Amino acid sequence: MGLGGYLAARSDAEHYASERTREQREIETVPEVETDEVRQVLESYGLSAAESAPVVEALRRRPTAWIDFMMRFELGLEQPDPRRALSSAATIGGAYIAGGFIPLTPYMLSGRVATALLLSVAVTLAALAVFGYVKAKFTGTRPVRGALQTMLVGGLAAAAAFGLARLVS
Repeated sequence: MGLGGYLAARSDAEHYASERTREQREIETVPEVETDEVRQVLESYGLSAAESAPVVEALRRRPTAWIDFMMRFELGLEQPDPRRALSSAATIGGAYIAGGFIPLTPYMLSGRVATALLLSVAVTLAALAVFGYVKAKFTGTRPVRGALQTMLVGGLAAAAAFGLARLVS
């Protein structure tokens, strides 16, 4: 999972670089088309043609700013943090390791599989409730609803995984 996070962040960075190169090439080869695109973006924000004209001309004199403008306002792309790939990999990988220990700990501590299964279910549901509650507090939704919703979705996912594993074995 950490590798997936790393690759996704690298892909975002490569996509941004590719689009930036394309915008630069378009500004050099078809500046009138790009000028019209800037005008359209500005007009989509309610500026008139007369109000847009000085901004368009100012951007034409500053190619780097022009490219930055097009990246953000035409394409909706922000320059990704170059350290994001490694931090994303570490965050996702660490979260999966930490999260995996929650349902596995009862099996490591208990000598009986049946007891460990019941403890694992209880501990996992409690962890999902806490996570949902905290998430809801941060997102501004009702905490009890967030806790119940996360418990339900996580519990159903865990039950499906358990059922699939039983079916395969």
